[in-house]
Amino acid sequence: MTGSEPSELSISQFEEHHRAGLVALWKACALTRPWNNPDADIDRNLAHGLALLVAVVDETVVGSVMVGYDGHRGWVNYLAVAPSQRGSGLGRQLMNSAEEALLGVGCPKVNLQVRAGNDGAIAFYESIGYELELAQSMGRRLIED
Repeated sequence: MTGSEPSELSISQFEEHHRAGLVALWKACALTRPWNNPDADIDRNLAHGLALLVAVVDETVVGSVMVGYDGHRGWVNYLAVAPSQRGSGLGRQLMNSAEEALLGVGCPKVNLQVRAGNDGAIAFYESIGYELELAQSMGRRLIED
């Protein structure tokens, strides 16, 4: 390679050597919260989730999406695109991959949550066909991270 070739992007299932880069990406994208341990979330997805996909360029994790399926709805979490990659279509590629994984297990519908005030994320999801649904999200923590 002469250094002039463009870097190649790959999207694949998470492997353990991606962990530090994945957690760093989530922190850079402000997806982590003090009450959610990202390493525990990775471990839980690996044990019970459908997929944890990472986008990698030059051995650097630049995108991710976590996919789950409960038999009724598919769920997308931790969609992240490195600031340097935003506007490149990577978010759309990751969502396409997530939807393909859900379709592969016969999932009829996908849901996701966006934090209030995250207008950029809402605009992105609307641009790829997601619609705001009038529902209240409720939660209760069972295990403290």
